[in-house]
Amino acid sequence: MKASILIALLGCSVLFAQAPAKEEASPKEEKAPAIPREGAQVTHHELSLDGKGYKYSATAGTLLIDGDDSKPYGSIFYVAYTLDGVTDPRSRPVTFLYNGGPGSASLWLHMGSVGPMRIVTASPNATGAPPYEMVPNQYSLLDKSDLVFIDAPSTGYSRPVGKATDKDFAGTDQDVKAFAKFITRYVSVNQRWNSPKFLFGESYGTTRSSFLADYLENDGMSLNGVVLMSTILNYFVRSPGMDNEFVGYLPTYAAIAWYHSKLANKPPDVKAFLEEVRAFARGEYAEALSLGHNLPPARVDAIAAKLSAYTGLSVQFLKEANLRVNQPRFRKELMRTDREILGRYDGRFEGTDVDAASDQPGYDPSSTGITGAFVASFHDYLTRELKYTVSETYYPRGPNLNQVWDQSHRPLGATQPLREPYVAGDLADAIRKNPKLRVFSVNGLFDLATPFFITEFDLSHMELEPKLRQNVQFAYYPSGHMIYLNVDALKQLKADLAEFYAMACK
Repeated sequence: MKASILIALLGCSVLFAQAPAKEEASPKEEKAPAIPREGAQVTHHELSLDGKGYKYSATAGTLLIDGDDSKPYGSIFYVAYTLDGVTDPRSRPVTFLYNGGPGSASLWLHMGSVGPMRIVTASPNATGAPPYEMVPNQYSLLDKSDLVFIDAPSTGYSRPVGKATDKDFAGTDQDVKAFAKFITRYVSVNQRWNSPKFLFGESYGTTRSSFLADYLENDGMSLNGVVLMSTILNYFVRSPGMDNEFVGYLPTYAAIAWYHSKLANKPPDVKAFLEEVRAFARGEYAEALSLGHNLPPARVDAIAAKLSAYTGLSVQFLKEANLRVNQPRFRKELMRTDREILGRYDGRFEGTDVDAASDQPGYDPSSTGITGAFVASFHDYLTRELKYTVSETYYPRGPNLNQVWDQSHRPLGATQPLREPYVAGDLADAIRKNPKLRVFSVNGLFDLATPFFITEFDLSHMELEPKLRQNVQFAYYPSGHMIYLNVDALKQLKADLAEFYAMACK
């Protein structure tokens, strides 16, 4: 192990939260399952960043959150990394991090992005079988902020307790309510009310963050910043009969075709190329699609020719698809002559399919290519390094949560719920109420799960006053959905985050 990046297990201790378990029901009442105790396992480590050593504590444990009846209804698992020797909490930010799904635990962000340890993968190739390598993360954010990784209810080791069930958490608003309760509880137990606070969500975690920022603000907890990684703020964009999806995906298709050298005349500058594609998408392409089947044949030919030049797909295929190609068909078609399919989370990944002639990929090589490495390494890390062992099963993805998820969302103050989440408005509401709140949108150019052009559209339609628009900034990386899998992108991400935190903590 290199001397410049050192992490050492120095000792461990077991702590239990101050609050005792709630009393069990009396014999006359309907008896609910026993409430587990809160507990935490603390270990001590050291990490070297840029030649400077940082001693920190890692706390793996659970906190109970109470329902509306003031009785516990959830036990939430978390791992917190806190810098040792800090005497004034006001000088030390704390960041709450989580993945999305909905229904995903947070091991992906935890073990791949800005935590003190990082799993080494072969991205953009499949990582394969164990043993896997885990190294001190020289791009950790621990020098800028304490980090609290949270597993959503019914994922990881987080569980409903008492009379609660998965359905009490499986919904857009139910989920945010639970996260707000956990963050409030963590801040109270650890005396962090006056620390600068950040939310850091990936994928559906950005949906959660956008409403959560407003929810916490309404409860009296103002935030310094929100990091949106690989963002989805509007589920209506994929509604049948709407062309927004095809317009929004086009620049990502172009970026992926550029990466795989499938363009007839590959431009040398991808940034300038994507600016050209953006202009075509929001202008000529969107206008053409708006005419539907009434688009004149000559214009069909002209649009198909331009789409082909930007995406690498054939003119004939594009015309047969009525100029509208969804992301599964793109993933199958771009590399068809090579008998390869592309990843959804990351279009750089390639794989082979059982049927090269089909129009739908059989799986996502960008997911299967790294899942085994993350799941196995995280289990090993919890037991070997963090000394956390329990008899329960760790759920990387909550069983059947998506099937029972309540997609409806009622923004604060609304009289009627939305059928599906639209949360850019909630984030805008939080910014208006807290004009110091800053938002950092980080995007992978090759992400087919949450395309950057759709994110740009949603964040530019929050109807903010000019003086507040500068609160939102963007960054782009040569990566997919999980930006940190590209180590060069992770290095730049850390530098960008350091600047963002400095600005948000002024």
